[in-house]
Amino acid sequence: MSQTVDRALSILPLLAEGPADLGQVADRLGVHKSTALRLLRTLHEHGFVYRQSDQRYRLGARLIALAQEAMENLDVREIAHPHLVRLNERCGHTVHLAVHEEDEVLYIDKVESRYPVRMYSRIGKPVAITVAAVAKLLLADLPEPERRAVAEKLDYPLYTPRSTPNAEAFLAELAKVREQGWATDLGGHEESINCVAAPIRGADGRVVAAMSVSAPNVVVTADELLTLLPLVRRTADAISGEYSGRTPAKEASS
Repeated sequence: MSQTVDRALSILPLLAEGPADLGQVADRLGVHKSTALRLLRTLHEHGFVYRQSDQRYRLGARLIALAQEAMENLDVREIAHPHLVRLNERCGHTVHLAVHEEDEVLYIDKVESRYPVRMYSRIGKPVAITVAAVAKLLLADLPEPERRAVAEKLDYPLYTPRSTPNAEAFLAELAKVREQGWATDLGGHEESINCVAAPIRGADGRVVAAMSVSAPNVVVTADELLTLLPLVRRTADAISGEYSGRTPAKEASS
């Protein structure tokens, strides 16, 4: 029975590459055509594969619907939270999780710093979208036309002398972030607060959320905070792996 299940499941990644006929399926599995046909018929009955008019098979709508339903029911906050807590326990600084919803980037989780100086950010509150490191990561992942459209309709408040001044500068920063795969806010929103951030990606490689570590200058300097970037990126990668189903739940390595 386990061999039958294994063979049936092996058909799905083959068909994900494109439609295949009975002979191709049998060859890939290393079985007789009659065996491959039985497996395909069972998958067809459940809607996991579909037989086209040219007698080739492709993935069925039922499988795609199940995948979509599973993705919609994934709660990135629930998956990420234990990782954020462990990161906070290791570094002691404020840890945020944010997502892009419509025209805003919102914090959806926060683990407070162990230090007396606290940040005023709140779960559910929009971030300063033109300067926040998490916002840069989320917007940098958009296709170029969407990035430009978003950048051109934003206002650019000068919170500090380091704030992003205009759309051209913002687009240049997003291009840099997209290439390097991480982002910072070094005094762009509040002169005394620095932040490093990394993306959380879904199974398709797209950025679904961003996480960050933030700290005031009175606790650590910007250079000291940047030394945490490898740990932040490993944590984000661990969340990405668990969220996308590539890896089981585990703690970020040291």
